[in-house]
Formats: sequence, structure tokens, C-alpha cells
Amino acid sequence: MQQQIEQLVQELAAKNESLSVAKARVWIELLWSDFESSYAKAGYDYKGSEVTEKVIRQWIESYGERIHEFAGNNPKYSHLLKVDDDSIQ
Repeated sequence: MQQQIEQLVQELAAKNESLSVAKARVWIELLWSDFESSYAKAGYDYKGSEVTEKVIRQWIESYGERIHEFAGNNPKYSHLLKVDDDSIQ
């Protein structure tokens, strides 16, 4: 799974020049966990990390260039992305 996340991080960072690699990683990890938890809460059977990767890749293609604009409108994410790159581990 870590290899999948790393690939998605690189894709998002390449698609969106406003994001550092560190912030792209935060985005991918948030999207990954949000998708899997929402999918489970909706009562769907777990289909594996391949499905999650596919969905996030589609989101990167559709929204990747402007995904950073979403954070300002959503308090659930904004506090996580308003940190310096140096403080992101």
C-alpha cells in the first residue's frame, strides 16, 4: 500500500505545482483514509487497495490541479494543510 500511496503522491505533486511533495502526501493520505472509511460506513464490502488507488487516481486527474483550493472551504482539512512543509513528517 505504501508504494501505491507514494506513486499517487508523485502524480498529485506533478499535476499541481502549488503543492509540495509533503503537502501532496498529506492530501493523498487524507483522501485514502476518507474514501475507505466512507466506503465502509456506506456498508460496501472492502474491495482492496486497488479500488482505492483507482478512485484517488481519478480524483487526481479530475481535480488535482485545483485540489489545494478545496482546503480553504472545508474546515475538516484546512487545519491539516495550513502547516509549514518543514513541520510535515
